[in-house]
Amino acid sequence: MTVQPLTIQGPSHRRRGTIADHCRNVAAQQGYRPLFWMALINLSAGAAVLAALMNGWVQPVFASDITGLTWVIALVFLVGLVMAFAKAWRLARDTVCVQAHAPCRGTLAADYIDTVRGRSAGSRAITAATLRHVVSARIAPVLFVAGSLVLLGLIGTVLGFIIALSGVSAESASNLSETSAMVSRLIGGMSVALYTTLEGAILWLMVNYRILAAAAARFVNGLVALGECNERTRSDA
Repeated sequence: MTVQPLTIQGPSHRRRGTIADHCRNVAAQQGYRPLFWMALINLSAGAAVLAALMNGWVQPVFASDITGLTWVIALVFLVGLVMAFAKAWRLARDTVCVQAHAPCRGTLAADYIDTVRGRSAGSRAITAATLRHVVSARIAPVLFVAGSLVLLGLIGTVLGFIIALSGVSAESASNLSETSAMVSRLIGGMSVALYTTLEGAILWLMVNYRILAAAAARFVNGLVALGECNERTRSDA
């Protein structure tokens, strides 16, 4: 009777496949989910604004502003919101390409995978740090616009107080015929100050940026993990 030699298969091939698949899943687990959450939040907020508009709560904000700054704040907000959705769509597209186990050509993910291929661990770490800066710089304009809304609100506060106090004087206070005009100017200035501050302080766009920043961080971490897995698999082969 012949004895068949016992063949022990090493776990290296299964381990390499398991690690690579796990890292690809980490890189791709987001997909379009952040875009979905952004759409859900903005639709909910838009419905609240529509309800306030139907109840007549929004019109006084613009009608009482003699400077027109509330319209500027609203326009800047819309520009920032469109920008946030555009960047979220681009980030989701890159993430889905990673999910396909072959990052789409011409995307940031494909460029990173090509760059770290065959590099040393130190060189890959430097490239990963550069990737984080690039992705952060791509979404930074949304943060800038969100901060500009607060700044515009503060500018409106200062302008409102200037308008309110410009009609106040000791002579006007002692003259009954000018008191009504002084009070009207005071109320108009305070309306500008309060409404612009309220509109600028709304954190609607900042919430979108936080979702975008979290998705960008997870995308970068997943992409770096995918690159490391590819190199580990190649070195073990």
